[in-house]
Amino acid sequence: MVTHMKTTIDIADDLFARAKALAEDKDVTFRALVEDGLRRVLAEHQAGRARRVNISPVVVTGNGFFPEAQNLTWREILDLANERHHDWH
Repeated sequence: MVTHMKTTIDIADDLFARAKALAEDKDVTFRALVEDGLRRVLAEHQAGRARRVNISPVVVTGNGFFPEAQNLTWREILDLANERHHDWH
Protein backbone atom coordinates (compact mmCIF):
# COMPACT_ATOMS: atom_id res chain seq x y z
CA MET A 1 0.00 0.00 0.00
CA VAL A 2 1.39 3.38 -1.04
CA THR A 3 0.71 6.33 1.21
CA HIS A 4 1.17 9.98 0.39
CA MET A 5 2.46 12.80 2.56
CA LYS A 6 0.92 16.21 2.11
CA THR A 7 3.47 18.98 2.27
CA THR A 8 3.96 22.61 1.32
CA ILE A 9 7.04 23.90 -0.47
CA ASP A 10 8.05 27.34 -1.71
CA ILE A 11 9.02 27.39 -5.38
CA ALA A 12 10.29 30.35 -7.37
CA ASP A 13 7.47 31.82 -9.46
CA ASP A 14 9.23 31.32 -12.80
CA LEU A 15 10.11 27.70 -11.98
CA PHE A 16 6.54 26.97 -10.90
CA ALA A 17 5.12 28.53 -14.08
CA ARG A 18 7.47 26.52 -16.31
CA ALA A 19 6.78 23.28 -14.44
CA LYS A 20 3.02 23.85 -14.48
CA ALA A 21 3.12 24.53 -18.24
CA LEU A 22 5.19 21.39 -18.83
CA ALA A 23 2.76 19.32 -16.75
CA GLU A 24 -0.11 20.64 -18.86
CA ASP A 25 1.80 19.94 -22.11
CA LYS A 26 2.51 16.37 -20.95
CA ASP A 27 -1.07 15.99 -19.72
CA VAL A 28 0.05 15.03 -16.21
CA THR A 29 -0.55 16.60 -12.84
CA PHE A 30 1.91 19.00 -11.29
CA ARG A 31 2.27 16.48 -8.47
CA ALA A 32 3.21 13.69 -10.92
CA LEU A 33 5.81 15.94 -12.56
CA VAL A 34 7.34 16.84 -9.19
CA GLU A 35 7.38 13.19 -8.05
CA ASP A 36 9.04 12.14 -11.32
CA GLY A 37 11.68 14.84 -10.90
CA LEU A 38 12.40 13.81 -7.32
CA ARG A 39 12.69 10.15 -8.32
CA ARG A 40 15.18 11.07 -11.06
CA VAL A 41 17.32 13.21 -8.76
CA LEU A 42 17.34 10.52 -6.08
CA ALA A 43 18.24 7.82 -8.63
CA GLU A 44 21.09 9.95 -10.01
CA HIS A 45 22.34 10.58 -6.50
CA GLN A 46 22.25 6.87 -5.67
CA ALA A 47 23.95 5.97 -8.97
CA GLY A 48 26.65 8.57 -8.29
CA ARG A 49 27.38 6.94 -4.97
CA ALA A 50 27.56 3.49 -6.53
CA ARG A 51 30.04 4.70 -9.19
CA ARG A 52 32.63 5.99 -6.75
CA VAL A 53 35.90 4.12 -6.97
CA ASN A 54 39.13 4.35 -5.05
CA ILE A 55 41.72 6.15 -7.13
CA SER A 56 45.40 6.17 -6.33
CA PRO A 57 46.95 9.62 -6.07
CA VAL A 58 48.80 10.89 -9.11
CA VAL A 59 52.45 11.71 -8.48
CA VAL A 60 54.08 14.25 -10.77
CA THR A 61 57.81 14.77 -10.87
CA GLY A 62 59.44 18.02 -11.82
CA ASN A 63 60.91 21.18 -10.41
CA GLY A 64 57.73 22.63 -8.96
CA PHE A 65 55.92 25.76 -10.03
CA PHE A 66 57.21 28.35 -12.42
CA PRO A 67 59.00 31.00 -10.34
CA GLU A 68 56.21 33.53 -11.02
CA ALA A 69 53.63 31.08 -9.62
CA GLN A 70 55.35 30.35 -6.30
CA ASN A 71 53.14 32.56 -4.13
CA LEU A 72 49.91 32.62 -6.13
CA THR A 73 46.52 31.30 -5.08
CA TRP A 74 45.10 28.27 -6.91
CA ARG A 75 42.74 30.58 -8.86
CA GLU A 76 45.68 32.78 -9.90
CA ILE A 77 47.66 29.71 -11.00
CA LEU A 78 44.73 28.56 -13.16
CA ASP A 79 44.45 32.04 -14.68
CA LEU A 80 48.18 32.03 -15.42
CA ALA A 81 47.93 28.60 -17.04
CA ASN A 82 45.02 29.79 -19.18
CA GLU A 83 46.97 32.88 -20.26
CA ARG A 84 49.91 30.73 -21.29
CA HIS A 85 47.58 28.31 -23.10
CA HIS A 86 46.08 31.17 -25.11
CA ASP A 87 49.56 32.49 -25.90
CA TRP A 88 50.53 29.13 -27.39
CA HIS A 89 47.56 29.04 -29.75
